[in-house]
Amino acid sequence: MITRERIWELIERYEAGTESITVGTLGSHSALDIADGAKEQGFRTVVVCQRGRELPYKTYRRIVDEAIVLDKFSEIASQDVQEGLKRRKTVFVPHRAFSTYVPYDVIEGQFLLPLFGNRMMLRSEERWAPKNQYHLLEKAGVRQPRKFKSPSEIDTLAIVKVQEAKRKIERAFFTVTDERDFWKKVEERVSKGIITREDAERAVIEEYVVGTYFNFNYFYSPLSGEVEFMGIDRRLQTNLHDFVSLPARQQLEIDLQLQNIEIGHMGATIRESMLEKVLENGIRFVKATKEEYPPGIIGPFALQGAVNKDQEIVIFDVSPRVPGSPVIGTTSPYTRYLYGRPMSVGQRIAIEIRGALETGRLKEIVT
Repeated sequence: MITRERIWELIERYEAGTESITVGTLGSHSALDIADGAKEQGFRTVVVCQRGRELPYKTYRRIVDEAIVLDKFSEIASQDVQEGLKRRKTVFVPHRAFSTYVPYDVIEGQFLLPLFGNRMMLRSEERWAPKNQYHLLEKAGVRQPRKFKSPSEIDTLAIVKVQEAKRKIERAFFTVTDERDFWKKVEERVSKGIITREDAERAVIEEYVVGTYFNFNYFYSPLSGEVEFMGIDRRLQTNLHDFVSLPARQQLEIDLQLQNIEIGHMGATIRESMLEKVLENGIRFVKATKEEYPPGIIGPFALQGAVNKDQEIVIFDVSPRVPGSPVIGTTSPYTRYLYGRPMSVGQRIAIEIRGALETGRLKEIVT
């Protein structure tokens, strides 16, 4: 297991000399957002890409100083690549693609680079983890949907979340009304190769929250000790959007398995009278992470949920890292209220790194 003390030794080497650090990340998910923020603060940037997926990072040369192209994303954990990143004095910013392509045991025990954020919390995103996101939400006292331990318990409209068979980074979603409906829809998806029966038996089944969907983006700063509300995005999903825009008659005529795969983002705001609850949820969540995963969350995170007719915020998903919502930088008024200008998650990360460097507190924001 990589201790903070080992990372701090690296940080001391980084801080020696006059050469500035480099901000690095994996070439997927939020890499351009991260690189853009880093360049604004005067950092060099490096993006580690997979062959065949490097074009965006070679196209946006203003913000990506260097694109390292590997045959597979997982090769980023090789000693040669790690040593190269250390020579560049890289502070690495993890996101969902990183924790998908690099195993958690490798991230926690072999990837010896300073990570912006809490590396031990990345695992909490997985529902099989002992202290997973549901555990953290419960500890925080944040309202969640009711969970069903087995299909036999389903007594209302429920949503099933199961890993896809081919694309392990994605989950297939479908709604059911009872146990019979559950197994019918499972068999339909198994026969089409969308999911496996084994994964279906391990699926998360929870109450379907009827309400308006929001993805609440936050940032916790160890430097200031404050929880900041960055803004809201809503997810565009295929093949749900814009299937629902078809006339009802056509929807009924089409034999289509909806998968709800996230493909894009759009900005949103919430009634000002709801901001008290939004802010309280973020503060409670940060407190719970400090107790369960010391030193707790560092930097960006998101609580994804819905607001029901009773104006309750119900959270059903947590992103304990960069949420992947670049639209925040151009659509959210909330960072403007705090900083006097719109600000992306990537920009906020870079400001934190710059502030830590200038005050000699870099050790506080990396693990």
